[in-house]
Amino acid sequence: MTPKPIIEFKGISKTFPGVKALEDIRFDIREGEVHALIGENGAGKSTLLNILHGIYPEYEGEVWIEGKKVAFKNAQDAIKAGISKVHQEVSLIADLTVGQNVALGHEPKKGPFIDFKSLHARVDVILKRLRCNFKSTDLVSTLSTGEMQMLSIAKALFHESRIISFDEPTAALTENEVQALFEIIRQLKANGITVIFISHRLDELFTISDRITVLRDGKHVGTYPTSEMNRQKLIQSMVGRDVSAFAERKKTGLTKDEVVLEVRNLSRAGVFRDVQFHLKKGEILGFSGLVGSKRTDVVRAVFGADPITSGDIYVKGRKARIRSPKQGLKYGIGLIPENRKTQGFVRNLNNTDNMALAALKKFCFFGFVRSRKKIDNCRHNAQELQLHPDDPEYMTFNLSGGNQQKVVLGKWLSTDADILIFDEPTKGVDVGAKAEIYRLMEDLLEAGKSIIMVSSELPEVIGMSDRVMVMHEGRIVKELSREELSEETILHYAMGGTEHRA
Repeated sequence: MTPKPIIEFKGISKTFPGVKALEDIRFDIREGEVHALIGENGAGKSTLLNILHGIYPEYEGEVWIEGKKVAFKNAQDAIKAGISKVHQEVSLIADLTVGQNVALGHEPKKGPFIDFKSLHARVDVILKRLRCNFKSTDLVSTLSTGEMQMLSIAKALFHESRIISFDEPTAALTENEVQALFEIIRQLKANGITVIFISHRLDELFTISDRITVLRDGKHVGTYPTSEMNRQKLIQSMVGRDVSAFAERKKTGLTKDEVVLEVRNLSRAGVFRDVQFHLKKGEILGFSGLVGSKRTDVVRAVFGADPITSGDIYVKGRKARIRSPKQGLKYGIGLIPENRKTQGFVRNLNNTDNMALAALKKFCFFGFVRSRKKIDNCRHNAQELQLHPDDPEYMTFNLSGGNQQKVVLGKWLSTDADILIFDEPTKGVDVGAKAEIYRLMEDLLEAGKSIIMVSSELPEVIGMSDRVMVMHEGRIVKELSREELSEETILHYAMGGTEHRA
């Protein structure tokens, strides 16, 4: 017997100034199922969840929960109704205990005082149910990223939630932590809890979900049993076109013999040591390795964002002293960081100002900033990058993840940097935006620039790189040519393997 719907979206529409985020969304989510919600960045997934969770109380249409129309005025109303959200970026208070974070704002009382004994005992029961290796009295500051994710789930269970949504929950987790999370989700499902799951990692959807709903451009494309879908069908329904083999070079033969960057014996005490590599003009040099291999630490040091203990950096044959990002830019190096929200752009600036940040001198005349030149620069980059919406005055923080990444790219395209470091360029980015970023990278090579690409996605590393440096525990353990690239080979060296494999 088909389970009854627990959530029904009936004609949901939502408009922001100049943007129709959702249009006539109609589908249901069944009780006790894992329901995947997918679509390109900007498709409307987060907007729909924000309506469900009471964050956007103003919208057209109706939301029904267990056969009754609801109208949440805020997130607390949704929580009281048994609807909780586990965010991608966990927001916790590090100096409080696990129990205090879980019960924050809903602490049990004994008279006018918080009953900490009852609080911690109740939270410990939940942590045991989730098979957590930490206690309610432990400080949050001692937890790993994966453990913090478990804490967020504990918070939902503390509120006795019947519906829990997960927004990109695996983005910052290790493979072991992902498997542990999936086991928890299966337990939640077994206990009759409904799970809504958002992820850009399509393989995860096939592993964990029962049905998949696809949104595109704010509209409902369809809801499908996961068992009846495959990767290709799913991608086509998301973007409305065939986008197989995104991470595949279309333009070849762009690499020149000229070495534009050389790193010799670069070390940072306790982080990485004796790192050596070179970058040729017109090539993509990939950096691969497991979590903790210190790939990001190396490229940040090359850019000048982090200090080094010893070693030398040469740019176009000349020894360079790079001790700050300003000096890195002086030598023509730009960094598109892994965490775009905290390091890539300024939250309270619009697209025009964020794209101009790294090249303000270009837009000044006798000490005064020429706003028209900044706006023209933004319009040019927005057109090149296919930014949506391409409004120069639009606040960057309100863009989807893929479009935020395009603004960060636009910031460095506004400079004279010809050595660009892409750190996880497509992290949290949908398949359509990935294809655009890959094509842009090739256009940059054709224009004479050179790229270092750090990526955790092996198909991306293999498909886009001319060479790959494999790191393990703070050292480069192997350089692989394009002909040698395979997932098996990269993982072998990334896990500390030697030259002589069985």
